[in-house]
Amino acid sequence: MTIYQFLLLFLLWVCLPHFCSPEIMFRRTPVPQQRILGARVPRSDGKILHRQKRGWMWNQFFLLEEYTGSDYQYVGKLHSDQDKGDGSLKYILSGDGAGTLFIIDEKTGDIHATRRIDREEKAFYTLRAQAINRRTLRPVEPESEFVIKIHDINDNEPTFPEEIYTASVPEMSVVGTSVVQVTATDADDPSYGNSARVIYSILQGQPYFSVEPETGIIRTALPNMNRENREQYQVVIQAKDMGGQMGGLSGTTTVNITLTDVNDNPPRFPQNTIHLRVLESSPVGTAIGSVKATDADTGKNAEVEYRIIDGDGTDMFDIITEKDTQEGIITVKKPLDYESRRLYTLKVEAENTHVDPRFYYLGPFKDTTIVKISVEDVDEPPVFSRSSYLFEVHEDIEVGTIIGTVMARDPDSASSPIRFSLDRHTDLDRIFNIHSGNGSLYTSKPLDRELSQWHNLTVIAAEINNPKEMTRVAVFVRILDVNDNAPQFAVFYDTFVCENARPGQLIQTISAVDKDDPLGGQKFFFSLAAVNPNFTVQDNEDNTARILTRKNGFNRHEISTYLLPVVISDNDYPIQSSTGTLTIRVCACDSQGNMQSCSAEALLLPAGLSTGALIAILLCIIILLVIVVLFAALKRQRKKEPLILSKEDIRDNIVSYNDEGGGEEDTQAFDIGTLRNPAAIEEKKLRRDIIPETLFIPRRTPTAPDNTDVRDFINERLKEHDLDPTAPPYDSLATYAYEGNDSIAESLSSLESGTTDGDQNYDYLREWGPRFNKLAEMYGGGDSDKDS
Repeated sequence: MTIYQFLLLFLLWVCLPHFCSPEIMFRRTPVPQQRILGARVPRSDGKILHRQKRGWMWNQFFLLEEYTGSDYQYVGKLHSDQDKGDGSLKYILSGDGAGTLFIIDEKTGDIHATRRIDREEKAFYTLRAQAINRRTLRPVEPESEFVIKIHDINDNEPTFPEEIYTASVPEMSVVGTSVVQVTATDADDPSYGNSARVIYSILQGQPYFSVEPETGIIRTALPNMNRENREQYQVVIQAKDMGGQMGGLSGTTTVNITLTDVNDNPPRFPQNTIHLRVLESSPVGTAIGSVKATDADTGKNAEVEYRIIDGDGTDMFDIITEKDTQEGIITVKKPLDYESRRLYTLKVEAENTHVDPRFYYLGPFKDTTIVKISVEDVDEPPVFSRSSYLFEVHEDIEVGTIIGTVMARDPDSASSPIRFSLDRHTDLDRIFNIHSGNGSLYTSKPLDRELSQWHNLTVIAAEINNPKEMTRVAVFVRILDVNDNAPQFAVFYDTFVCENARPGQLIQTISAVDKDDPLGGQKFFFSLAAVNPNFTVQDNEDNTARILTRKNGFNRHEISTYLLPVVISDNDYPIQSSTGTLTIRVCACDSQGNMQSCSAEALLLPAGLSTGALIAILLCIIILLVIVVLFAALKRQRKKEPLILSKEDIRDNIVSYNDEGGGEEDTQAFDIGTLRNPAAIEEKKLRRDIIPETLFIPRRTPTAPDNTDVRDFINERLKEHDLDPTAPPYDSLATYAYEGNDSIAESLSSLESGTTDGDQNYDYLREWGPRFNKLAEMYGGGDSDKDS
């Protein structure tokens, strides 16, 4: 036991003597038992109940926690006025922990605690005590309740709910800025002494941070802490009870503090001058390079916006801020020309987009750099003097006439000579051609506006020294009209005149068309080629004319058709005219002037039957004839007896295979592979299912080459067997002429039929069932066949 613990127990013993004195605690109060403690209470039966005051009492007990002695800890003593000391009374204890944690001596009433008690587990225990007669087991005193309170000692150190805390505070914060609050709890009794009074102190993290002793609030203790210099700090906080005095218990926790970023650093370009290069052929929008200003801050505090603020290339170049990389991308704004200018200078500025007003004194939050851009020369294709050309030419010009000239030059300083050519995909008819040296475009065939009014050509200009460098330009050729076409009838006119026509009667209105297109519009004149006694032409002066009769009555039997030549002329220069002939038929008409018939031939023609209809009828007749012929051919083919009638026909094996097979026991089937590989035959294999009559010694035959044809091989083997007296007369008899042992019909092969004398009777085939009916029909009618 340490000196501190001894002094603590001594102070408790001196200051609280009444807690441990059972004599004071259990002072007996002698009161006559017959004294009535309460008022009378009437009963239902008329008797009056009297309440007696008990003859023994005590105050509550107090017990120190964490007893370390070897014996049971004494709590107190129960005693009754009825106890004479003769052992006739028995003390009984019940309630919290009775019998286990607390025990009582039945005779003396002494109460003891059987084990160490922790106040933090339970602060007090409520028990009930009673004294009974040992002989009669009747209570001599009413049951009373008492409380055992556990006095606290400082046996619990302060604890933090988190072992490690995480906090943050903006950099450059003023001294005293609150960071985070930590709180420790002590399980000891806060109402008794200083056991639960906690004081906070900092063990690690000075001089950057401090902690308030009473509240545990951590604050900054150093001004202008810069995140760029140091970002992470680890602070250890101690919580100590007993008001922080010596001997108090303590606990610690760790607080990881991060300095968050503020915009206290301006962007800075690493170089004062940046050099970039770009080809003069770079198209508009091409990125030629990037610039980047570094910022020690992070996140949005490091966001930078780039702009071009000065220089001689502000019109030629632009700069775009890339948000992801925080770079300034310089792009081409207008087409470049090495021959015009070779060097540009830009002044680029980078500025923070989020500036904190508290740190204006650290500014300005922007920086500038000089960007010099060199334009590099490339071999450029020729450049035409115009983006497109339009030439107009009359259609009556002679072949070889120049219709226009295209011009192109080499923009490079070398000024290479140019060669011109036509893209023949745009002039498939080869109507035009171009002079390769000077770009003069001329005709190679006559022009005709009526066939094509516009010609869209493509001219190619290429450098002679570098033909790959070429440029194309569109050339539009418009063909101007010349009055070179005579007017004609607009349509074909089917004109007729009634036999009963009168003079001056209108029989037809005609009009004309002209392929030409004069500027003033079309104007036609109509007249007769010669004076006609039957008809006349009257010009309507609106590009139409009327055909009128000049005499009274016409006779179709005398003249059935009249030909009337009409002259049509235009008013353009030179005047063009043509003669069109109207065919006028004489027809019989009714009183209303409606045509009924024009000639005898017309009456004989079937009404409504045209040439197309006759052709269609003829085609239908031809198709019907073809169908009849096909049907007859199919019917004739069906009349022929098929070789195989069905799967049940027994001739199926004879026709398809020319053999019947050896049955299931024939295991020596012939292998065609021996024909293709004669070298594999080493000896003659015999059938195992029959007994050979004579055993011959096999003959060795020379091996055929690998490339020997099968036909040659068979012919050679046939020749050998023809000369061999021991060989059968045919090769396949021994292999395929065997029927087998399981067939009740024996052999049906026709190969042995020649060895029998006379005709055979095949009537027994009818008795073999329906499968052999066809064979019975084929071989059973021998007499009738011979007679026929």
